[in-house]
Amino acid sequence: MEEKKVDINSIIGFVLIFGILIFMFYQNRPTPEEEAAEKAKQEQIANEESKEDLPVANVEQSPAVNLQDSTAVANYQGKIGAFGYTQPSDKITKLENSLVSLEISNKGGQIVEARMKQYHTYDSIPVYLVHDGNASFGVTFTTSDNRVLNSKDLYFEPSLTESNGNTVLSMKAKAGPNNFLEYRYEMKEGDYLVDFTIRSQGLSGIIDSSRPIDLEWELKGIRHNKSVEYENKYTELTYSHEDGKISYLSLASDDEETEEDVKWLSYRQHFFSSILAGKNSFKNAELTSKNLVEEESKDTKFTKMFGAKVPLELSGGELAQNMHWYYGPTDIKVLSQYKELGLDDSIPFGWGIFGWLNRYLFNPFYSFLSSFLPFGVAIVAMTVLVRLAMSPVTYKSYLSQAKMKVLKPELAELGEKYKDNAMKKQQETMKLYGKAGVSPMSGCVPALLQMPIFYALFMFFPTSFALRQKSFLWADDLSSYDVVAQLPFNIPFYGDHVSLFPILASIAIFFYMTMTTGQNMPQQPGMPNMKFIMYLMPLMMLFFFNNYASGLSLYYFVSNMITIGIMLVIKNFILDDKKIHAQIQENKKKPKKENKFQKKMREMMEQAEEQKKTGKR
Repeated sequence: MEEKKVDINSIIGFVLIFGILIFMFYQNRPTPEEEAAEKAKQEQIANEESKEDLPVANVEQSPAVNLQDSTAVANYQGKIGAFGYTQPSDKITKLENSLVSLEISNKGGQIVEARMKQYHTYDSIPVYLVHDGNASFGVTFTTSDNRVLNSKDLYFEPSLTESNGNTVLSMKAKAGPNNFLEYRYEMKEGDYLVDFTIRSQGLSGIIDSSRPIDLEWELKGIRHNKSVEYENKYTELTYSHEDGKISYLSLASDDEETEEDVKWLSYRQHFFSSILAGKNSFKNAELTSKNLVEEESKDTKFTKMFGAKVPLELSGGELAQNMHWYYGPTDIKVLSQYKELGLDDSIPFGWGIFGWLNRYLFNPFYSFLSSFLPFGVAIVAMTVLVRLAMSPVTYKSYLSQAKMKVLKPELAELGEKYKDNAMKKQQETMKLYGKAGVSPMSGCVPALLQMPIFYALFMFFPTSFALRQKSFLWADDLSSYDVVAQLPFNIPFYGDHVSLFPILASIAIFFYMTMTTGQNMPQQPGMPNMKFIMYLMPLMMLFFFNNYASGLSLYYFVSNMITIGIMLVIKNFILDDKKIHAQIQENKKKPKKENKFQKKMREMMEQAEEQKKTGKR
């Protein structure tokens, strides 16, 4: 009775501790006034930051023409032939709405700056997707007088108008009064998507239609997060092809690919994306991705170098290509607005069932909870509900362990009786399992059923835009790591900081594993040492999660605490070892019918045993 009393007190203590933890979470949530004040403060800081603090990318660009030097201008016009009709100018035209600001240069007619108006980086600088030469866009073609030109070297003439409430910018590189190459941008209010058209007029006799015409787009991803290595894990070139198939270039290494029937190209920079989508599919595309991150460093300013080369076709001797630019957040709420283009498929939800769980279960579920709860508390609430939903699986797993514990003395007897005959020992062990109605694998099946949930949430937290720069307790950003101590040195595989949530999660998983691992099953020859795994797993989690999203570590901490609580309740109030032992003894008395597989396995083992005896004689 005294032992039972101690167990009950442990349960009560655990419930009280967990209740206090939840109360602390709730009490420490920011008030709406605090959130508004913090947002205003960050916006003020962002507006005061100088653009000179941003990195210079130096994507290969042609040198600008010295417009004050008449000789240089004349040389430029002589080099480009007919397109020298447009007078060179270094003017920049701004195209903006309440969400995004684009700057388009007369030189090349291309976007030279794309700035998010409502977001800033971890160090309070406005989020730039294009800035100071990190991107290059142009069309390469050959003229009838055998000149190979790229539109990024040409000067365009801007014309800004309005159409149906939208702002329209026409950029024309002229080869005569009515002969030109035009880039047309149309921006709507409150929309990240910009309609983009490449067309030509009167160039059928100037462009050589027998030579290739290629659209070329390059971009260096600008660092936005605290950890450049972590950000780089979710920075990749994604594309849609073959009628909706989604593919990726390598995340970890340099990669290149040539694909046909490409619908859109996405240069994803973790939480923000630069996307070029065609109203009609591109015939094919040559894609490249180069990794620029060698190690974790505060001095690393870029993540990956992306490139695409897309052939364009003439229609009646002229260019006519209708497309879209998207510069904005990699947010399911935003990208879902463009269902007809399928841009929401560029979000890395995970493959197969894992992606399905994130897209249609966890993402909307978390969005619902965070609509009325603080973001950190919403994670705790979701964790509680997920673990309660999985509690029947936990019960099945613990029941299997309890049965194995009851059989442990008999398994030990068999081990001693047949210690010199491993095959006979295995045969008798399987007979015992069969008579008792126990499967040694039954404890593994519930764990396997939980794996899709585990992996889906592993993908959900680091890529959920809703968590970006949302604070909770000591974590200032649930989508990045929390810091409770900054180290004066860097520990390999760990980092230069100490995160508290991974420590709590590691402690919780250690206690969970002491309850579930290696207690009831004897060590089998050739099998891994379960006690070693019990110590290794929390240590691996401590190192691996130190640089991961604090929201993910928070989830695993709370999840394991709840699981421990559920298992203590099952152990002390639901399962009874004496009743389980009595049930097993009853099962032994019942005739056990073998299925075909079990019969075949028994016959094979008996045959092997007989051959072993014959060989000894």
